[in-house]
Amino acid sequence: MQNFCTLFDSFYMTRGIAMYQSLEECCDDFHLYIFAFDDKSLEILQKLNLKKATIIPLKDFETKELLAVKNGRTKAEYCWTCTSSTILYVLENFNVPNCTYVDADLYFYQNPKVLFEEMGNKSILLTEHRYPPKFNRTGTSGIYCVQFITFLNNEEGLKALKWWTAACIEWCFDRYEDGKFGDQKYLDDWLTRFKGVHVLQHLGGGLASWNVEQWPLLSKKGNIITFQNKVNNSTFEAIFYHFHHTRFFKNDIVDLGWRHPTMPVVKNLYAPYIIKLSEVDQLVKSVDASFHIPLQDFALIKSRGLKDKIKYLIKRFGRFNVFNTKKLIAEYRKS
Repeated sequence: MQNFCTLFDSFYMTRGIAMYQSLEECCDDFHLYIFAFDDKSLEILQKLNLKKATIIPLKDFETKELLAVKNGRTKAEYCWTCTSSTILYVLENFNVPNCTYVDADLYFYQNPKVLFEEMGNKSILLTEHRYPPKFNRTGTSGIYCVQFITFLNNEEGLKALKWWTAACIEWCFDRYEDGKFGDQKYLDDWLTRFKGVHVLQHLGGGLASWNVEQWPLLSKKGNIITFQNKVNNSTFEAIFYHFHHTRFFKNDIVDLGWRHPTMPVVKNLYAPYIIKLSEVDQLVKSVDASFHIPLQDFALIKSRGLKDKIKYLIKRFGRFNVFNTKKLIAEYRKS
């Protein structure tokens, strides 16, 4: 049994359900523990009655230590604060031998058992950001990404997990400060701080907007998506992709973020993902007709500050990672 946990609120509802459905399609034996981070997500998830999921409301999960820091952190910072605590909650309350935290905006194409097989008899599995050299942000964002992180329910796993949980409660903010950043920089020294740590080598586990440009997409046959590793001229298949910073705006605009996925990646990964999110949106509306995700006017983002103004102006004059969703989907369906 592969045990996973995730957390999201109603804003990330469609992504979280899409991630669950992707696991359902490629995993024979798994269970996902979902921490519902607002009342609307809890209500909808309970109505959906997902067969391979357990829904956990905040009132059952939040400890006095978490509640004590909640008001002093943004919504994103509080989610980061809680990540380690969700894993610990599952291990301590459901008597499972292992648990893997997964971000709600991951999407699985193949069974991740190959990643756990690589882990072998180790107690902790970490995934690197794998930034390209020209965009190396390990110094401020961390070597490892919390997107997919596994702990065994044993002495080695619990020692590291409890240390991490306490550290995140003490400090977890969206800024670089004194060698810390969010919940991620804490992982940087784990190969020496803790025993039983394995760093994932499979390049198909951890594909994301910030690193995918390094690896040409060679082919897509159903869910078998093959990339080339130009370093040694080998190939590898996508296990999961992290659709980080994919943002939707009014007037059918989607922003794929700061980095530049190639057009084959846009057409073969992003377009089907956008279609999937639309399908999930209709599923959610079938149990709650009032459900909607607030959308911002993309044109107004230019008024939000210098960084966003620069980003808007660059994209306004030809950056290719902003698309019209209807056109993107139409082109995908023609191909």
